Amino acid sequence: MALINVKTREVQIKIVYYGPGRGGKTTNLEYINKKYRNQIKTEMVSLKTQDDRTLFFDFLPFDVGQIKGFDITIQLYTVPGQVKYNATRKLVLRGVDGIVFVADVQKEQRKKNIESLNQLYENLETYKLDLFKMPLVMQYNKIDLKLTNIPVLSSQTMQKDLNSLLRVPAFEASALKGGNVILTLKKIISTTLASIQDQVF
Repeated sequence: MALINVKTREVQIKIVYYGPGRGGKTTNLEYINKKYRNQIKTEMVSLKTQDDRTLFFDFLPFDVGQIKGFDITIQLYTVPGQVKYNATRKLVLRGVDGIVFVADVQKEQRKKNIESLNQLYENLETYKLDLFKMPLVMQYNKIDLKLTNIPVLSSQTMQKDLNSLLRVPAFEASALKGGNVILTLKKIISTTLASIQDQVF
């Protein structure tokens, strides 16, 4: 639920990057942070465990300007990927307005992608939110691995596994190299803004 302050004419929108561990959620935010450095007013907060995985969240607010006299601020979060941190994942989803599901195209990650999506559905239900009604963009990350000997899943397989029922926008991406990272971001922002227009404007 977008935080709307009619008095100050400000709207805060929360977008969460969700997906399996080591899928590229933090790498997405790091790339956005670097690309839009001049537009981001605060430092990125990144809390890591000993094995360098995001433990709590990455928080990256940046201003996207005004819409109909309201200042819009986007807050980007990631959840920890590891299953043992599910309580934290659930907590980060509180008040979410839009979601980017970052899936890993490596063949060995196929099962974890599906499990993570199912868990996202369950975690949203905790807040009486329906994944099918939520602004959502799929990102099939690590597409650059096609140029290596590492076995990767085709886009058709990724779509069949993760998006055959949801039918949301999906992008092949390389968070490490920046491929389609900004396109993914722009799509989730525009989809989320469209979904909250009735609340705000």
